[in-house]
Amino acid sequence: MPFLPLGDVVLHWQQSGPADGPPVLLIHALGSDLRLFDAVVPLLPAGARIVRFDLRGHGASSLPPGPAAMGALIRDAERLMEGLGLTGAVVAGVSVGGMIAQGLAVKRLDLVRGLVLSNTAVKIATPAIWDERIAAVRAGGMAAIAAATIDRWFARARRAGPEAQLWQDRLEACTVEGYAAVAAAIAGTDFLTPTSGLRLPALVIAGGHDGSTPPDLVRELADLIPGARFALIRGAGHVPPVDEPGAWAAEVTGFLRAIGHV
Repeated sequence: MPFLPLGDVVLHWQQSGPADGPPVLLIHALGSDLRLFDAVVPLLPAGARIVRFDLRGHGASSLPPGPAAMGALIRDAERLMEGLGLTGAVVAGVSVGGMIAQGLAVKRLDLVRGLVLSNTAVKIATPAIWDERIAAVRAGGMAAIAAATIDRWFARARRAGPEAQLWQDRLEACTVEGYAAVAAAIAGTDFLTPTSGLRLPALVIAGGHDGSTPPDLVRELADLIPGARFALIRGAGHVPPVDEPGAWAAEVTGFLRAIGHV
């Protein structure tokens, strides 16, 4: 398992494809880990250098003591890219991963050539909602919010299926403090102003059955970035790389080709 020590945090990461290929960085959602992209990695262009990692407090990455802020999550991704020599990358993030991608592009445009912002927004939910979820997991463990989270993540017809159950199990296995740290970072984030200043190629993806970031909210994000392409995957929920991997990979591959990245 490759790990990258970055001072206060150690990040677990994986790479697929040639080391000299055009880089694509994948950033997962809250309460998941880099396995969120297991089904899509084989479907993306074979010549691309695809890197994914576990957020701090998730998967096999460490969690520094104290509260986290979105700036810390962005800095983790920034230092990972520097450490692995990822420049001119397309950064694709789902949910909080998409928020991190926005912040990374604002801060380090030299590292980011294009963005895929999937099932995300400039602001997700409200601080009060996140405070409630954090309090719930600290009182009752991850099981206290797992079922409701899966209801928001998957279309009704898929909630009883094996993928939904697998990700509920993985969500319940997430550490309380890791979840709480990243949830607190989301609660304190509103990227309306910085994201509206972005000028780079962007693909913005929504899921037709997303209960966390509904299509209209995601479309508002696309409208903020001049020239951004909006794509709706009708059968998907909040995590299209899991429930609609073929459609998600096709949208991303088309974008990579359209901007001449692969």
